[in-house]
Amino acid sequence: MDWFNIMVTTVEAAVGVETVFYMLAAIGINLHFGYTGLLNFGQAAFLGVAAYGLAVTVVTIGLPFWVGIGVGLASVILLALLLGIPTLRLRADYLAIVTIAAAEIVRLIFRSVTFKDYFGGSDGRYGFSEGFFAMNPFSKGEYGIGPFTFNERVTWVLLIGWILVGLSCLVIYMLMKSPWGRVLKAIREDEEAVRALGKNVFSYKMQSLILGGLIGSFGGYIYALGYASVQPDAFSTELTFYAYTIVILGGAARVFGPVVGSIIFWVLLVFIGNLLNELIEAQYITWMTVNQIGAFRFMLVGLGLVLLLVFRPQGIFGDKREIALDAR
Repeated sequence: MDWFNIMVTTVEAAVGVETVFYMLAAIGINLHFGYTGLLNFGQAAFLGVAAYGLAVTVVTIGLPFWVGIGVGLASVILLALLLGIPTLRLRADYLAIVTIAAAEIVRLIFRSVTFKDYFGGSDGRYGFSEGFFAMNPFSKGEYGIGPFTFNERVTWVLLIGWILVGLSCLVIYMLMKSPWGRVLKAIREDEEAVRALGKNVFSYKMQSLILGGLIGSFGGYIYALGYASVQPDAFSTELTFYAYTIVILGGAARVFGPVVGSIIFWVLLVFIGNLLNELIEAQYITWMTVNQIGAFRFMLVGLGLVLLLVFRPQGIFGDKREIALDAR
C-alpha cells in the first residue's frame, strides 16, 4: 500500500483550493448562523453570483478583470438586499425557505439554455482568469516544501486565498469585539430584548447578511480562478450544507472554527477516499468497487458528523450555548 502517496495528497488537500473555497464560504455562514442566528441556506447563491459576475463581465461583455471583481461584489450586495428585505423582519425560518429556494433558482438560471449566450449553460464560462494570472509573481515551476508542491498558478491562487482567509478572520475577530458584534450576538440570543433597547434589529441583520455574503463570495472567486472556469453545478445547494457541516465541525461562533473545520473535513474526505482506493486495488476490500468510493466516504463522514452532534454538538472549539438558538 502506497502510504506515502496517501499522506502527500492528504496534506496537499489540507491547504488546497477546495479547502480554501469552502473555508471562505463557511466563514460567511459562521457570521450568519454562529454570530447572528440567521438561517441562510443560500450561501451557494452568493458564491455563484460573484463568480459568474466576474466571468460574464470579462468574457461576455469584455471588460477588465478588476471591473469583473467589482461587478461580482455588487451583485452579491444586490442579492442580499433582494433576499433580506422581504424576510428579515419575519421569523428565522422564512429566511431559510427563501434562501434555499433562491440558491436553486440562481443555479438553474445559470444552467438555462435561454441564457446560454450569457452564462454558458451547463458548460459554464472560462477564459476570464488571464488578468489575474498576469499579476502572478511566481515564475514557471513547482513551489512547496519537500514532496508537497503546487505549480505556479495554483501557488498564486492559494497565496491570495489564504490571505483572504486571514483577513476575513481578522475582520470577524475585530467586529465581534466591537459594539456592533455584541449587538449581533444579542440578536441571536433574544432579538425582542434588543429591539426593546432601541436597536434596529432589521438593519443589523441586513448588515450581517451582506457582510457574510461578501466574505463567502471571495470563495467563489477562489474557485473560479483556481479552476479557471465556472460551472453552475459547482454552486449547488450541497455547497451550503457542506459549509454548515464545516462550521458545526469546527465550532459555531468561533473565529477559527470554519478554518479548522474545513481542513478536517477535506483531510478526512481525501484520506478516506485514497485509503479505500488503495485497499480495493490491493484486494483487501472485495465487497466494493472503486466507483462506489465517493458515496461511501460521504457516508462515513456523515456518520462521524452525527456522532459529533450527539457527543459534542458544539464542535471542536465551540461552546454549546452558541448553537442553542431556541434557548430563549
